[in-house]
Amino acid sequence: MKNIYIIGVGLIGGSFALDFKNLDKNLRVFGIDTNPNHLQEALDLGVIDEKATMDDLNHADLVVLAIPVDKTLEILPEILNKVNDNTVVFDAGSTKFDVCKLVENHPKRRNFLAAHPIAGTEFSGPKAAFKGLYTNKTNIICEVEKTAFKLQEATLQLFKDIGMRIRYMNPEAHDKHIAYVSHLSHISAFMLGKTVMEKEKNERDIFDMAGSGFESTVRLAKSSPEMWTPIFKQNKQNVVETLNEYIQNLQEFKTYIETDNFEAVFNEMKNTNRIKEILKGIN
Repeated sequence: MKNIYIIGVGLIGGSFALDFKNLDKNLRVFGIDTNPNHLQEALDLGVIDEKATMDDLNHADLVVLAIPVDKTLEILPEILNKVNDNTVVFDAGSTKFDVCKLVENHPKRRNFLAAHPIAGTEFSGPKAAFKGLYTNKTNIICEVEKTAFKLQEATLQLFKDIGMRIRYMNPEAHDKHIAYVSHLSHISAFMLGKTVMEKEKNERDIFDMAGSGFESTVRLAKSSPEMWTPIFKQNKQNVVETLNEYIQNLQEFKTYIETDNFEAVFNEMKNTNRIKEILKGIN
């Protein structure tokens, strides 16, 4: 793969560009973005080698689609129409059911690989991109059997070469599980930030008291609403289900405190401490 086209040159797409360039100094990375300032910034930072347009996609060996999931649904069929038969296109979206359903009958479905790299930060734009973002991170691949074998083989090897672990999952299971471990985390961070900001209107020094615990918990509230709103919309059913369970747990915890049942408070936290061992096994 010598010509790589990145559609969306922010954190995710830009970091893929930097990692791929680090593997092979001879490949060329072309950038496509609706934001001309981002495109120029990516060029200036060396994230991409050249600017490009959608009309250039017939020259691509690999196309990385790293844009909000609603925009992916709008342009993915067009991308597949433009690429040649030996090109592989993968997306990096946080929802998989809708995109897989969209292209299930496309004549070039074999050229598409549905992927979700479980990696990122709360920052966005080309300046947020960095080498090594994907090292030791999991990449969830959906419906791999629908991608042409030679194309999937080359792309999966590329993921492994930049240090990623590969996990296979069907789109429905992916969207259900990711609602718990990712989407709910972001909603919690946004709502915690909202709660504290509303209180801060009356108590100006509340942020002076905020320590590292608050900062780490609310970190995800810095994430892009342009990216996350479409994710919540596409995964609405699963997100609502996880929110109902989360709210129920919060209500129970609140009741324990209200009724002075601090033994239950202790037990809830003690039982949840087990997450340390679970996360240690993942890492």
